[in-house]
Amino acid sequence: MPPIDPAPTKIILLDIEGTTTPVEFVYETLFPYARTSLKEFLKRNWSDPEVREAVSGLRSHRDSEIRAGELPPPWIVGTDESETASAAEYGWWLMDRDSKTGPLKVLQGLIWQSGYQQGRLKGQVYTDVPAAFERWSRQGKVVAIYSSGSELAQRLLFATTESGDLTRHIRTFFDTRVGMKANPESYRRIAELLRTPADYFLFLSDTLAELDAARSAGMKTALVVRGRSGDDPGAGHRVIHDFDAIG
Repeated sequence: MPPIDPAPTKIILLDIEGTTTPVEFVYETLFPYARTSLKEFLKRNWSDPEVREAVSGLRSHRDSEIRAGELPPPWIVGTDESETASAAEYGWWLMDRDSKTGPLKVLQGLIWQSGYQQGRLKGQVYTDVPAAFERWSRQGKVVAIYSSGSELAQRLLFATTESGDLTRHIRTFFDTRVGMKANPESYRRIAELLRTPADYFLFLSDTLAELDAARSAGMKTALVVRGRSGDDPGAGHRVIHDFDAIG
């Protein structure tokens, strides 16, 4: 199949997990690092305003889950120690459910920032990504990222790859503050924020629900299927196996 002609496209919007970055890096490196570091990170940074705001957000989210009939762990108030322990327990509970709630993503991003700064973490991307970013930049395309991870977490990942700082090629980063990724309204919002009609976007993701939402909003789409070859069903979306398929 011939490469996708990028000429009609002004903005290439990219998912991260399974699209630019191996899923294994997210689930076997980033998530375990955040989980094992959470409680100690909260203890060390309990007075930090950004951490306190995220913890407050966790409590509010927990209250909403209780109203919805969920049974999260108890939250014991009274001392910093009890609240730290409660926040950690609830954070782990959310992680077990792969929650996309904003306050949890903020805390994960802050934990990863510490890990990157200490050299314990280093961003990973597929080998074709740096060359594709260079190529698209030369073509005058805008590269943007849309992921459920926080904007901070996204920036850190692309700034610390073995190929160097790739953020110089990325115009902007979107997280779930614009909406959830399976909601067409999120993609309409992104188009509005970038002041570009949706049909000038090409959205690349490994998740059909996200691609369906972007297509409903008017964007062009392609399903990224890494690590396999041959015919893969794309449910009406163009299927690519690497970014070399985008000219």
